[in-house]
Amino acid sequence: MKMEYRRLGRAGVKVSALSFGSWVTFHNQVQIDSAAEMMRIAYEAGVNFFDNAEVYAGGKSEEVMGAALKKLGWRRGSYLVSTKFFWGLHDGPNERNTLNRKRLLEAIDGSLRRLGLDYVDLVFCHRPDKNTPVEETARAMQDIVASGRAMYWGVSEWSADEIRAAWDVCDKYGWHRPTMEQPEYNLFHRERVEKEYARLYEDIGLGTTTWSPLASGLLTGKYQNGIPADSRGALKGYGWLKDKLTDPENLAKVKKLAKIAKELDCTLAQFAIAWCAKNPNVSTVITGASRPEQVSENMKALEVLPKLTEDVMAQVDKIVGKPKEEGE
Repeated sequence: MKMEYRRLGRAGVKVSALSFGSWVTFHNQVQIDSAAEMMRIAYEAGVNFFDNAEVYAGGKSEEVMGAALKKLGWRRGSYLVSTKFFWGLHDGPNERNTLNRKRLLEAIDGSLRRLGLDYVDLVFCHRPDKNTPVEETARAMQDIVASGRAMYWGVSEWSADEIRAAWDVCDKYGWHRPTMEQPEYNLFHRERVEKEYARLYEDIGLGTTTWSPLASGLLTGKYQNGIPADSRGALKGYGWLKDKLTDPENLAKVKKLAKIAKELDCTLAQFAIAWCAKNPNVSTVITGASRPEQVSENMKALEVLPKLTEDVMAQVDKIVGKPKEEGE
C-alpha cells in the first residue's frame, strides 16, 4: 500500500502518515550502518520524516543520524528532520531543563553540527519550562525559524493552555506560531490527544507528530511472560518502564487486542500503529525499531488502516475504555 501524506496541521508542509524516530535505539542499540539501513527501508516505503532530539543518547543519536544521512546521500528537499530542546547536555544553571533564549540559540547550532545539516525542518520545545517567560521562549523560536535554521517550530508534551498561551503571544507580535505538538499517543494513552487538544485542532490548526504508538513495546505482546533480555524494558536506565510493562490489567487488555489483530490478519504492533494513524488529528505516527526487519513490519500497518471499521474501533473502545467526556 502506498504511503499517505498529511498536512502538518494547517502548515503547507506534508508529513508521511508513518515516520521514523531514533529515541532509545540510535547509539544505544544501533550504530551508523544499521541506522542507515533502517532509514533506507523507511524512506523507500515512503517515510519522509525522521525524528530526533538533542537529549537522545546525550547528543550521540543526532551524530548517528547525521552520519547515516551523509551515507545515504538523499536530496535534502525529499525528507524532514526534527530535533528537540529542553533537558540539555550539561549541568550548568543555564543549560539544564530550560527553554531560555541563550540555551535555545546555542542548542540549535549544536544540533545542526551533530546532524551535519544547514537546517532542521521541525524544532520542538521538548517540555514546558515553568521558569522562563513564554514570550522569551517564543521569541527565541521565532528567531531560529526566521534565521532559516529551522522551518517550523512546535512543542512536546505541553498542556493545551500552555500551547494556546505561546500561540497567542506569537499571534500578537506577528511571530512564527507553534505549528505542531509531539504528544504520547497509543491505545493506553488517549486523553490528551483526543480530549485536551480537541479545541486546538479547530481553533489554531495544531498538527501532531505522535510518539510511542506501541506503549514502549507493551502493544507488541512480547511482555506477556515477563521482560525479555533484549527488550527496551531490560535496558539500563529504563527500569521506570517495568511497572507499566508488567501490569496484569494492561496485559489482559493486550491479550484481547491481540485477538482482534489476529482476526484482521496482522500483528498486534501493526494494529496498534494503524489505530493511531486512524485518528484524523494525527499528522504522523513516529515508529521506532532496533532491527531493519522491524521497520518493514511496521510499515505494513498502512495495509491495516482500511480494515479499521467502526465496528472494530468500537470493539477496541470496549477493551481499553474511551477517554471520559467532561462531567463524567
